[in-house]
Amino acid sequence: MSELRQNLITRDWVIIATERAKRPDQFANRKLLPALVPPHRPDCPFCVGNEEDGTSETCRLGDRSDWKVRAIYNKYPALSPTAEWMRISSGIHRTMAGIGIHEVIVEHPRHDLTTALLSIEEVANILLVYRQRYVEIRKNPHIETIIIFKNHGETAGTSLEHPHSQLAATPVVPSQFRSRIDEAIRYFDDTGECLFCRTLEDELAARERVICESEHFVAFIPYAALSPFHTWIFPRRHSSSFDEMTDAELTDLAYTLKTVLAKLYYGLNNPDYNYSIRSVPIAQRSTKYFHWYIAIIPRVSKQAGFELGSGMFINTALPEESAAFLRSIEVPGDTNFGFT
Repeated sequence: MSELRQNLITRDWVIIATERAKRPDQFANRKLLPALVPPHRPDCPFCVGNEEDGTSETCRLGDRSDWKVRAIYNKYPALSPTAEWMRISSGIHRTMAGIGIHEVIVEHPRHDLTTALLSIEEVANILLVYRQRYVEIRKNPHIETIIIFKNHGETAGTSLEHPHSQLAATPVVPSQFRSRIDEAIRYFDDTGECLFCRTLEDELAARERVICESEHFVAFIPYAALSPFHTWIFPRRHSSSFDEMTDAELTDLAYTLKTVLAKLYYGLNNPDYNYSIRSVPIAQRSTKYFHWYIAIIPRVSKQAGFELGSGMFINTALPEESAAFLRSIEVPGDTNFGFT
């Protein structure tokens, strides 16, 4: 029979539809992969040679002729750093100016690569730019929340195939952030411990949903995963804010993130996915109750009427089987999954 599991971090009840469950390999991307993508396209705004296309650069690793990673303002931003701060209330109607920051992180000079195929050093370079921009943007007095995310593939929302991710800094704290922080505070008040640390402790004790682990990070599929292969990467050290990550942890995270994405790439035939870094709002940098983490959501299933009408999720993959499947995936290359 199916069963309901509750995800204490999100407070979601998830239907684990065991009678409708698929084998893990049945979630593999069935569409034919596109023909070989060239390493450079002259019409791509992110490719080498198009750096002066009118977008302002905020960060660069490397020199102008031999860069590794670039951060630029989004050419079509959802938020603008030049907007004048304004907040208006008229009865039940509330309005704010669209002040904020919306940047694109161009992850590699080559057009034909994806994170799963990069070396650990190259993934570390991406994370380094994430951290540098996070540290700098948090100084802006109008910014309340910084969201770093990646859309990979058409169904995940990307429109350009050149490897890139994005950063959005908002003047408000999104309601989802508020609700998860409230739940974390409630659990801490009731038990005196961090809900995320306890979750990590339980997953390491059970081990059946762990995908991989390293010195500083653990990747696992939650007990009540909201969707098939929904994966979390938790730091072992309790830390509330992404920018508190040390250099050693950053390198280790590059290994862990690359490993998970490579296993998805080879195990599920390069599925579309989203990932996001979930960190506390700026005003709550260090807490005893919140623990930053990365959420990876492969787009291997679709939400339909039940999910939209109820707010509940139906997961047709058993988290334990999904984790075991990914553990079994061998990634070509050396034992550190480093590619050259």
